[in-house]
Amino acid sequence: MRWTRVTAAIVTLIAIATVCVMLSCTTGTPKLAEVAKPDPIARGRYLTTIMSCNDCHTPGYLYGAPDTSRRLSGSDLGWAGPWGVVRARNLTPDSATGIGTWTADQIVHALRTGNTPDGSQLAPIMPWMNFASILDEDDAQAIAAYLKSLPPITHKNLDRIPPDHKPTGAVIFLPPPPVWDVPKGPPGEAKH
Repeated sequence: MRWTRVTAAIVTLIAIATVCVMLSCTTGTPKLAEVAKPDPIARGRYLTTIMSCNDCHTPGYLYGAPDTSRRLSGSDLGWAGPWGVVRARNLTPDSATGIGTWTADQIVHALRTGNTPDGSQLAPIMPWMNFASILDEDDAQAIAAYLKSLPPITHKNLDRIPPDHKPTGAVIFLPPPPVWDVPKGPPGEAKH
């Protein structure tokens, strides 16, 4: 019996010593694995896809036959509403007809405020107000990087047609809003 007690005490002491040695060898709190940031161009392409930018800005998209060789180069299909007629502009980095002269920060500014570098406001049909509230800085910069990475395509959209002029070309007409849907404040202001 005495031999069993001595053996149990020795085994217990060895176990405690082993645990102490093991604890002293650890480096402290374990470091979490760092998550690699996605490639901004790939992220930008993903975002422009799920945000439906192609729907309006890629020729043929609304007709079920998108021409992906001219991705985001604008469309000649007009959108008519109380603002007149506008067309989805060329978002490629062509400096003459696209946004090639815009900096990445100017693209981000347009996505967040609806204001272009020349001070004009994006058309009301462009849902920049939705993007302004959901895009963090990394995502907004990723979209800008993706747009800058596209091949430049020369495509001059038709100019805006004011509300009091006759529309020309292919146009989708949006009726004036019913009373319930009439905006009660400045464009982009959230209504609660």
